[in-house]
Amino acid sequence: MKVLIVGAGASGLSCAVCLLSSKGRGFDWAEEIEVLIVDSGRSDLNRALIKNAPGIEPIKGTEILEKTKNQVKALGGEIITGKVKKITREEDKFFALLEDNQEILSDFVVLASGFHRFDIDGLDIELVENPMSPKPGRVMIKHDNFLVSNRLYVAGTLAGISSHYTSCAGSGFEVASLIMKELAGKPVVIHDVIEES
Repeated sequence: MKVLIVGAGASGLSCAVCLLSSKGRGFDWAEEIEVLIVDSGRSDLNRALIKNAPGIEPIKGTEILEKTKNQVKALGGEIITGKVKKITREEDKFFALLEDNQEILSDFVVLASGFHRFDIDGLDIELVENPMSPKPGRVMIKHDNFLVSNRLYVAGTLAGISSHYTSCAGSGFEVASLIMKELAGKPVVIHDVIEES
């Protein structure tokens, strides 16, 4: 099961980490998950200084991006640099076309490319004004609990979430949980616990 995540900011990377961390825990459905992120390099974290995230010492957004991208790769995910130009659907498969004409086939798509604009052709979506943005002209995709249509999800500010790092990261985990629920046929939450000796 390949999951294509469009956008490597807080929500896209968090979604990838959650999905990939489900492997090796005894879930048969999890072992088939592949995650590919297409990163256009436009994340707002490139300009951020995070000073008000609970339990986190002040950190530059660029450091968070680097650490989380490394985490995704260590868990077996793939990140490529590029821009998605078009996504179409044929039955249960998505076909993404990048600007360099590379084609990607996937079973799920998570749109997490931010609220500044949405310029991917081919999808039947409804784009509206983002109600959580303090600035006008920001967009969101209409959805029902992050689900846009069958196996097509939206996360982060593009889902109308507040632009704070913690809000966006949380929405990425939420979308991953919804995908895992679909794959497992029941709710799944991935927790890590300290082993008592």
